[in-house]
Formats: sequence, structure tokens, C-alpha cells
Amino acid sequence: MTQPISYGGRPITPAPGAPTPELRVAQFRGHARRLTWSAIVLIAVAGAAGYFYGNLPSPLENWMLLAAAAAVVLLLVVLPFLRWWGHLYTITTRRVLERSGVLSVRRRELEHVRGYTVQVRRGILQRMWGAGTLTLSNGVDAPLRLANVPSVELIHEALVDQVEVNQILAHRDAQPPLPPPPPQPAQR
Repeated sequence: MTQPISYGGRPITPAPGAPTPELRVAQFRGHARRLTWSAIVLIAVAGAAGYFYGNLPSPLENWMLLAAAAAVVLLLVVLPFLRWWGHLYTITTRRVLERSGVLSVRRRELEHVRGYTVQVRRGILQRMWGAGTLTLSNGVDAPLRLANVPSVELIHEALVDQVEVNQILAHRDAQPPLPPPPPQPAQR
């Protein structure tokens, strides 16, 4: 989550006007604590199916038990996992990207160079897990909300650093180039 560092401790900056490559700073999903109930349901369904398999009353058959168990696992375990897995946040040296969806993908991005405010909101449970919700707002577009971010303080620091570096580079590149130095007098 850090940038290459020079000897002075500052990030290495490219020469003025030189193109800068877009590097990935961080890539993460929302905190996985939301999958706790899915894991409990999976364990309970597996235990119940194992216990009742072969011990069902007469009108019910084993295939009915397995079909019901599969339906519960699909609805309460697989679908929440796919929803969690399909929501990805990426922070690069140029922008913040949010990608959500499994079958139909929706993308949003916010560029660092435009500048934005970063608001951190943490509930009691989020504080216990070290997570939080970040809201990025540039005042023009709709706010970008990064929900249940793990290690929220580290991500907040990385975002603030990227905005600062990008604005410094944009300001530097907007300056007119320095005139060439005057010729030196010939020494005898």
C-alpha cells in the first residue's frame, strides 16, 4: 500500500510533463464479517441434512431433504457470497474504482486529480472489526460510498496521500516550462 520511496523518504516523482504509469495501490472487497450468518447457515444445514438423512418420516423421501437443503444453501449461502465477491474496490495512483455485479457489471470511478473530501463513518461493530465506511465526494458527482472497508484508517491515509500527490503533480505540470539558462561567458 505504499509508493516507491526515494532516499529522502518522499515518493519518486516523474519528470515534469513525462507520462506517469497507473499503478495499483490497493484492491479490496468489503469486510467479510457479513458472511458470518451464511457460514452459520451452511454448518446448520449440513448438520441437519446429515442427521435427518435416512431418518425421515414415511411420506417424505431423502431426495426431498437434499433438494430443500440445496435450496436453502443456494439462497442463504451462495447468493450472499456472490454478492460480496462481485463488489470490488480498486485504488490506483490516478483514480478510485468501484466495480459491482456478477452478471451485469456496474463501474464507477473518481479521479484523484479532481480532488475530493474523504469522510469516515464507523459504527460500534465496525470499530470492533477495524472496518468503516468511506464517503468520497468531489461536490460535482454523486458521492462514492465505500462500505465496510477493512483497515479503514490505512485506506483513508492512502486516499489522502494519492489526492495530495496527484494535485501536486497536476499543478507542477500546469506551470510553463522554465526558460533555458543564458549562455555562460567563455573563460580564458
